[in-house]
Amino acid sequence: MRGFYFDPTYILIIIGAVICIAAQTYLKSVYSRYRKVRSAAGLTGEQVALRVLRSAGVGDVQVVKVSGDLTDHYDPGTKRVCLSESIFGSSSLAAAGVAAHECGHAVQHARNYAPLTIRSAIVPAVNFGSTLSWPVFIAGLIFSLRPLAAAGIVLFSLAVVFQLVTLPVEFNASHRALQMLEGTGILSPEENRGARTVLTAAALTYVAALTSSILQLLRMIMIVNGGRRRDD
Repeated sequence: MRGFYFDPTYILIIIGAVICIAAQTYLKSVYSRYRKVRSAAGLTGEQVALRVLRSAGVGDVQVVKVSGDLTDHYDPGTKRVCLSESIFGSSSLAAAGVAAHECGHAVQHARNYAPLTIRSAIVPAVNFGSTLSWPVFIAGLIFSLRPLAAAGIVLFSLAVVFQLVTLPVEFNASHRALQMLEGTGILSPEENRGARTVLTAAALTYVAALTSSILQLLRMIMIVNGGRRRDD
């Protein structure tokens, strides 16, 4: 047990945590900066979303306000673009970028964008794997059952695959958002650069999360392999 609690592979967890904290800090800094810059058109996040959806020919999606900050998302089950309170009524560049990004997901859904379809399809398996991966892995270590520990690694891998599939979904949504913002005249080319900065910062948090999960997966593999070598 001593080797488990003081395993040097904990450095991988620390590296992953630092990367995630750095990405989140950068996002908050960028978001704080551009939420203070009002767009020339003066459209609120709600108005931006409605115009973007209309320009894309998506007429069966609602735009609603939800509580919280940076809780914006698209719900494919109810076909709703959910904008946080700080985005819904704001006319900032940050609000325009975030609102258009979530509409990008709605457009993906309407166009049957393959990575989004794949991500939605694997959600049940990912939820199952995320719930059981660590209990199964730790049980395998405690009882020295390598097949059980390996099963925990496989279950955890499902979450890594989900995060990997999420990257093209998020990048594509941002790409669609920036094209629609400039194409509809909601933002000028110069303003669009500000929105791009916000969306890039948000995308980096997904990259950081994937990197952290890969490091965690590597650590799990190293722990099992280390135990095998000690037993040989």
